[in-house]
Amino acid sequence: MSAPALPLARPANPPRDMASLGAEQAKGGASPLVTLTGVSKEYQNGITALARLDLLVRTGDFLSLLGPSGCGKSTALRLIAGLEPATSGRIEWTGSPASGRPSIGFVFQDPTLMPWASVESNVFLPLRLAGWSFRDALPRIEEALALVGLPDFKKAMPRELSGGMKMRVSIARALVTRPSLLLMDEPFAALDEITRFKLNDDLMRLKQEMGCTVIFVTHSIYESAYLSTRIAVMAARPGRIIAEIGVDAALPREEHFRRESAYLDACAKAADALHGAMDATDHM
Repeated sequence: MSAPALPLARPANPPRDMASLGAEQAKGGASPLVTLTGVSKEYQNGITALARLDLLVRTGDFLSLLGPSGCGKSTALRLIAGLEPATSGRIEWTGSPASGRPSIGFVFQDPTLMPWASVESNVFLPLRLAGWSFRDALPRIEEALALVGLPDFKKAMPRELSGGMKMRVSIARALVTRPSLLLMDEPFAALDEITRFKLNDDLMRLKQEMGCTVIFVTHSIYESAYLSTRIAVMAARPGRIIAEIGVDAALPREEHFRRESAYLDACAKAADALHGAMDATDHM
């Protein structure tokens, strides 16, 4: 089965203190959603995954965390999701419920589907864990599958799906709770280039339809430049942000954007910053 289309989206200066960074970002008109200030994560084996990481995420951002393996990109995502505690520093939410975090959907690198369950049962999982009945959840499930272009595959089993379709199901599972923040940990890394490009386009359109904020982990300069409103480049040992790059083009974008100056400029800046990240890692 082939996956149907969605129905219907030079290094920058190193990070400044959070007050000046927040003032600069506020010019865009969007309110802060979450601020990480001096966040560190150390594990019991002595590894320092993150060291004094500062990051401000605005409502409506499509923010990519770009960097080499082992720089703490996935760790930062898990800390934001509340899946792990920070060792030190502050993670502060703005305008969110008393519980602290807004509604969050998480898409992992592997689709992690239950192989014994149908597509609709896999998408139902977050609502089932929240105490919903299948009958009450069915409209939400069908809505999520329609959003990712799989309305006719709800009875299919994971073994009957292509890799791209499995990832669409994983995204639908994250969207079924209607999150205001979508966290994505290299979701397209294992896919072929053609499927990856198609899902990049679909993801941008989904973001526009859902009106959510996205934090996206990737190793790919080209993917980050195509998808993002902002790119945060990270270096390893210890993990930290060494550059931030803005991509000045509205979402969603079309294939021709890959030939436009804004894209090429973002790619060049991200490549330079990533080389700087590798040099910073080598000299630790």
